Amino acid sequence: MQTRITELLGIKHPVIQGGMHYVGFAELAAAVSNAGGLGIITGLTQKTPADLANEIARCHDMTDKPFGVNLTFLPTFAAPPYPEYIEAIIKGGIKIVETAGRSPEAYLPALKDAGIKVIHKCTSVRHSLKAEKIGCDAVSVDGFECGGHPGEDDIPNMILLPRAAEELTIPFVASGGIGNAQQLVAALALGADGINMGTRFIATTEAPVHQNVKDSIVAASELDTTLIMRGLRNTERVIKNTAVEKIVEIEREKGADLAIDDIMDLVAGVYPKVMTDGDMESGAWSCGMVAGLIHDVPSCHDLVNNMVADAEEIIRGRLASVL
Repeated sequence: MQTRITELLGIKHPVIQGGMHYVGFAELAAAVSNAGGLGIITGLTQKTPADLANEIARCHDMTDKPFGVNLTFLPTFAAPPYPEYIEAIIKGGIKIVETAGRSPEAYLPALKDAGIKVIHKCTSVRHSLKAEKIGCDAVSVDGFECGGHPGEDDIPNMILLPRAAEELTIPFVASGGIGNAQQLVAALALGADGINMGTRFIATTEAPVHQNVKDSIVAASELDTTLIMRGLRNTERVIKNTAVEKIVEIEREKGADLAIDDIMDLVAGVYPKVMTDGDMESGAWSCGMVAGLIHDVPSCHDLVNNMVADAEEIIRGRLASVL
């Protein structure tokens, strides 16, 4: 299955593993890349640029296939040293970077001068066009179904992807709510050049997270996520738990007076407790609606290759048969 994204990134299958906090370690990135997709190390999960350099080196020891690094540019309480992280990426021989959050424009010259391909994650057509204009090589178009931050427009992929296809000239992948072969075929039919999966890759054998996390995703239905922080215009889709129930109640009580400090202890510093310790009630953690389609915990090799094989069968069989 060859698309503009496989050609751009030098990968076998048009399947990308999205950057995920305390999930995107070398073990998962290497497994996805070895399966023929593109694995991604989550840069800011590594506490220092030196830690990121070590994680990149670990991943090189596990795969000789292309893999990338995610850098998320979001408002934080202590701004990370982005130039130093970028230096670690360049010195580590990384040729693909997934950026997210705020515009990566200020950092593009350093990345492009190093021959790095930049894929920017966007939740709207207008932001996708801006990414194209400033020189990003591809876009990951993130629909309302996604886990994490879906933006503030509430446009699902059935509309967002064909709109992106109408406007963009650079390659783009479908992100948000993707987890099986039918959706891969649908994404291609809607104009995308591939897919980006987050939640689906957490529920794999190589994902270095607590088994409780994987079990929670498998047990969840499409109804078991909700949106928080809408009033702060920092909307996040998370899986429902007792901590999220508290957040929703606080948001209801505070209304327009809600401030981040009101829910800080339930949203900040949560991921090590959830992903490493398996404390599923400790706070809010991102999960996509695609959990309703996740029923097992396969290896990355089986997930990616079976998905692509099934997608090819759908295209050659079911779709060809209706003509």
